[in-house]
Amino acid sequence: MKIFLSSILVVLSFSIGWAQEEVNLDYYLPDTFSYNPGIPEPSSILGFEVGEWHANHSQVVQYYQAIAASSPRATLVEYGRSYEKRPLLMLIVSSPENIGKIEEIKSSRAGLRNGSAKPNQMPVVMYMGHSVHGNEPSGVNASLLSAYHFAAAKEIEKDLENIVLLIDPAINPDGINRFASWVNSHKSYHPNGDPANRELNEAWPRGRTNHYWFDLNRDWLPVQHPESRGRISQIQAWLPNIVLDFHEMGTDNTFFFQPGIPSRNNPLTPKKNFELTEKIAGYHARLLDEIGSLYYTRESFDDYYYGKGSTYPDIQGAVGILFEQASSRGHLQENVFGKISFPFTIRNQFTTALSSFEAARDMRVELNQYMVDFYKESKAAYAEDDDKAYIFGATEDYARSYHLADILLQHDIQLYSLEEDVSLNRVPFSSGSSFIVPLDQPQYKLIKSMFETRTEFQDSLFYDVSTWNMPMAFNLDYMALSSRILNLAKVEDVSKGLAFRPGKVLGAAGAYSYAIEWQGYYAPRAVYQLMEKGYQVRVAHKAFQNQLGKLFNRGTILIEKGNSNATDEALYEDLRQVASTNAINIHALSTGYTSGINLGSPSIDVLKQPNIALLIDEGIGSADAGEIWHLFDQRMEIPITLMSAGDLSGADLNRYNVLILPTGNYSRVGKAGLSKLKTWLENGGTLIARGTALNWLAANELADFSFETPEKATGADQKPYADLINERGAKVTGGAIFNAKLDTTHPIGYGYPSEDLRVFKSGNQFLKLSENPYANPLVYTENPLANGYVHPENLELIKKKGVIQVSSKGQGRIIGFVDNPNFRAFWFGTNKLFLNAVFFGQTINSASAR
Repeated sequence: MKIFLSSILVVLSFSIGWAQEEVNLDYYLPDTFSYNPGIPEPSSILGFEVGEWHANHSQVVQYYQAIAASSPRATLVEYGRSYEKRPLLMLIVSSPENIGKIEEIKSSRAGLRNGSAKPNQMPVVMYMGHSVHGNEPSGVNASLLSAYHFAAAKEIEKDLENIVLLIDPAINPDGINRFASWVNSHKSYHPNGDPANRELNEAWPRGRTNHYWFDLNRDWLPVQHPESRGRISQIQAWLPNIVLDFHEMGTDNTFFFQPGIPSRNNPLTPKKNFELTEKIAGYHARLLDEIGSLYYTRESFDDYYYGKGSTYPDIQGAVGILFEQASSRGHLQENVFGKISFPFTIRNQFTTALSSFEAARDMRVELNQYMVDFYKESKAAYAEDDDKAYIFGATEDYARSYHLADILLQHDIQLYSLEEDVSLNRVPFSSGSSFIVPLDQPQYKLIKSMFETRTEFQDSLFYDVSTWNMPMAFNLDYMALSSRILNLAKVEDVSKGLAFRPGKVLGAAGAYSYAIEWQGYYAPRAVYQLMEKGYQVRVAHKAFQNQLGKLFNRGTILIEKGNSNATDEALYEDLRQVASTNAINIHALSTGYTSGINLGSPSIDVLKQPNIALLIDEGIGSADAGEIWHLFDQRMEIPITLMSAGDLSGADLNRYNVLILPTGNYSRVGKAGLSKLKTWLENGGTLIARGTALNWLAANELADFSFETPEKATGADQKPYADLINERGAKVTGGAIFNAKLDTTHPIGYGYPSEDLRVFKSGNQFLKLSENPYANPLVYTENPLANGYVHPENLELIKKKGVIQVSSKGQGRIIGFVDNPNFRAFWFGTNKLFLNAVFFGQTINSASAR
C-alpha cells in the first residue's frame, strides 16, 4: 500500500505542473530492485534525465552502445539503415551464457516450427518494439529505461537464464528524430500545457511516418521499406514468443493494452492466442494498479490486418501485444484529467515492459508450447484444405512476379520458380516469370491470408484494411491448385534467394529503330533513362508488326538517336544497360515499313520528358504524397520537385509539364495560385489529381468532375444510442478490392493485357461517369466487390462509377484518380495507371476529355 500511495502522489505532482527537478530515475524504477553501478544510467550519456528532453536518435544510439560495451548481459546488433542512413539497432539482453551462444539459440528455435524442439528446455524470447510512429515518443524514451533495467537489475539475473530480450529502441529513426527536433526546438523551461502551444502542434508532415511519409506500422507484411525488411529478418530468425508494440493515442485517453475487441480478431488466429493475451493482461493490470494508472482493454483496436506490429506475430505462433498510451505530444499538455506530462507517459510504457517480462518468465513453457501447437495445427489445417499450392505470374511482365516472390521470401516462405510453360484451366503460366507456393509448410496460415478471397465477416468494423490479397495487388494471374504441382512440372527451389532477372536487346547495333513494349513494370524507368541521355522517344497509339511477325501493341515505345549525336554503338550499349537493369527486352527493328502502321505514322507521338512537381504541405494527405514521391524517387528513379501548395503563386510553372495534386485541401493555393494554375493548364500542362483534390478542382471550375453522395435517411425512427458509433463505422470503406473495367486502347490503359483490373478503394468518394464516354478509361463493374468488406449501401453506389476520368482545360489535361493506385507501395498492379498519366497524358486527344 505504501508503494501505491507514493506512486499516486508522484502522478499527481506531474498532473498539476512541471518542475525539472522532479524528474529523476527513482520516479520510473521500482524500489524493489538494486542496480549494478558498472552499468551507466541514461543521464550519464544523454546529459539529462529521461523525460526532461526528447532523446533524439543519435542519443539513443549512444546510450545503447554504452550499455552493450559495459554489460556482459547485452550485445548490440545493427540490422539495417533507414532511408536517412540512421542505424536500425536491436539490443539482445540475456544471461552472459546465453549471449555467448546466440546463434545456437536462434538455430534451435526453428524446432518450434517443425516440432522437434522441447518447449521446457528452451528460453522464451520477447521482442520489444518502440515508436514505430515517430511522434509517439514515450516508447523510444521508455526503451532507455528498459535497456538500463534489464542490463543492470541484479534481481533478474537468474530469470535471464531462461529469457532472451530483443529491445528495438527506435523502429522509425527518421520519424523519431523529426519529432524530437520539433518538440525540443519549441520547449519552454516552464511549460504551461496549453494545447495551442507550438510545441504541441508539429508542422506537416509531422513525425509519425518515415522519410517518405509512410506509416511503418502498416508495412510488417508488405515489407517495402528498409526499416521493415531488416526488422522482419530478425523476427524470422528469432521467432519471438511475445512481441510488444509501444504506441500512443489521443491526449484525452488513458492507457490501452490488449486484448482488443474480440469480434475483430482474424479468423486465422487461434482462440488460444486471445486466451494468452488475456492472461498476460493480468500482469499489466497488476503493475499499473500499483502505480495508480488508469487503463482499459477490449473496447478499442483490432487484430485483423496482419501487417501491424501487434498482429503480425499472431500469424507466427506468437502473441502480439499493443500498448496505447495517451500522448502528451510534447513535454506537458492539458487534458480532461488535468495535465499529462511526458515522464508520466514514459513510466506507463516502462511499467508494461516490466509486466511483460514477468509474464514471459512465468509463462515460458506455455508460450513455447503454444508456438509448437500453432504450427502443428497449421499442418493439420493444411491436411484438411483442398488447396495444396498457389501459382502466380504474369507472362508479359517478370518484374511484378519477382517483387511478389521477394515479399514471400522475406517471411521465410518456401517458394519455387516455374521452369517450363504450363497452362492451367486455360490460363498460361510462363517459365521464368511464374512461381509456385506450396501450402505444406509452416507458414501455411500466413500464405492463406495473403492469397485468400473473403467477402463475409463476423464484424463490419475494421481498424485498418479488410483485405490484402497480394496477387490482386500485383495484377497477377493466380489460382489455387489441388496438388503441389511440384512433381508435375519442372521447378526450381528459390527459397534461399532470388536474383532479379536481367533483360536484353534482341538484335544488333545500327538498327532502324528500337522498340520497348510497355507491359514491363520498369518500362517507364527505362524510358526516362533514355530520355535523360537525349534520345528521341515516341509512343505508338496503334499496333504494328515487325518483319518477323511479332505484334507490338498500343503503348509501344520507339527509340531513335534523334539529336543525341550518339554513335550506333553508343546507343546500343545504352539500350543494353537499360534492358539489363529494368528486366525488359528491347527489340531491334530493321525497317520502318512495318505491318499495321509504319514507323513514321501520325499515330506515333514524340514524347516530352516529364518534369514533375508534386504539391505538398498543410492540408494535403502526407501518406498519399509520400507514396507518389516514393514511386518516382525509389522505384522509377525519376526526379520530382516537392512544392508547397502555398508557393504555387510565386513558382515558375513553366519548368514543369506535369503537376500532381495528392488528395487533400488546397485552400493554401489562394486566388493568385489558382489563376496561375489555370493559365498553366490552358497552355498545355498535364495535371494529375487524386481523391478530394478532384473536388477542389471541380469547385474552382478547373475540371468537370461530379460526385454522387449517399442519401441521408429521413423520418423519425428511433434507434438505440448505443449503436450509433458502430452503425456509422460500418459505412466506412476502410479498404477493399473492387473489379473495374479498363479501356486498354486509351493511353491510361497502355501496357495492360486485359480490360479486367482489380483496384484498391478506401473512402466513400463516388465519381459519376462523364457524359463523354471516351473520358472514362477505368470504371467499376456492375459486380464490383472482389475481396474485403463494403457496406451494402456503398456497394450500390460504387457500381458503374468512375475510377479514373479525364477532363480538359484549354490545351491542358486533368486526369483524376478517385482511388489510390500507389497504396502503401505494394499495389504494383495499378502503379502503371499513374505512370501512364505522367508519360502519356500529354498525348490524350482533347475530344476524349470531359
